[in-house]
Amino acid sequence: MFTNFYSTLGQNVVEPLIPDIVKKFLNVRDIAISPDGNDIMFSAQSVMGNISTIIYVKKNENTFSDPEIASFSGQFFDLEPFFSHDGLKLYFASTRPIDNSTLEPKDFDIWYVERETTNSIWSEPKNMGSPINSEHGEFYPSIATNGNFYFTRDNPELKRKDDIYVSEFKIGKYTEPKLLPDAINSDGYEYNAFIAPDESYLIFGCYNRKDGLGSGDLYISFNENGNWSQAKNLGNTINSKQMDYCPFVDQKTNTLYFTSKRDNTNTEFKKPLSINELDNVFNQYDNGLSRLYNVDIEFLLKTKALKN
Repeated sequence: MFTNFYSTLGQNVVEPLIPDIVKKFLNVRDIAISPDGNDIMFSAQSVMGNISTIIYVKKNENTFSDPEIASFSGQFFDLEPFFSHDGLKLYFASTRPIDNSTLEPKDFDIWYVERETTNSIWSEPKNMGSPINSEHGEFYPSIATNGNFYFTRDNPELKRKDDIYVSEFKIGKYTEPKLLPDAINSDGYEYNAFIAPDESYLIFGCYNRKDGLGSGDLYISFNENGNWSQAKNLGNTINSKQMDYCPFVDQKTNTLYFTSKRDNTNTEFKKPLSINELDNVFNQYDNGLSRLYNVDIEFLLKTKALKN
């Protein structure tokens, strides 16, 4: 269905992102890159995913600093960072308590930290409050240049799975969040939405759709004069049979960064492996653990084939 179309995209190979740094952690997901390209944030998680901390890496030309725990993270379950378009705010999801009177985690809310300049230290985390946060879980913030705020909410009252919402930014305030249309949302799981700065497209994750390749896949929908096109699977160059999720696009280079649990482990061997060979097999980058990848999607964004 989409395989032939994506043979052109297939010329652009999905590549591991900063593998020497990523492989220091068991599971890594949801990357965010500052507008100037110098600050990289991602989430590092335990084997079972019950610990999650935001990691910071500094880029200097073509070199990267050693990874550190972000100044505002390391105690609570934090993940899914997103930089504001001036680089002076960082939004993220967390189960941290609202106040310091307890260590008891709450449902997921969206929080943010601020800094005066791109070289300043981050403030203490602040809860975004209503109307973005509610008694339900909120995840994966992504913000358009005009301030419109896209995120995922788990609202059991709707008797469906996670959905993607938008809260418009009007006269300095966020409006009551609205569900995106059925061209994007369904009765199943929709999550991890990245909005283009000009709101021209949305790339997001879906779980086990009929046209999926297996587990979670990335989809795209285009905004045409305020109407969202029917979401389409990004195809088998980007998506694998395993979980593919957490998209982020660098607008300067049209590079899609995403998380994948793709597994290309060889399971057939012509002879018994040595201990070193076995170790290499177990520790190859695409071994089914949650890793970061990137791919050029300039052709994908310019083509009209996905808009029909």
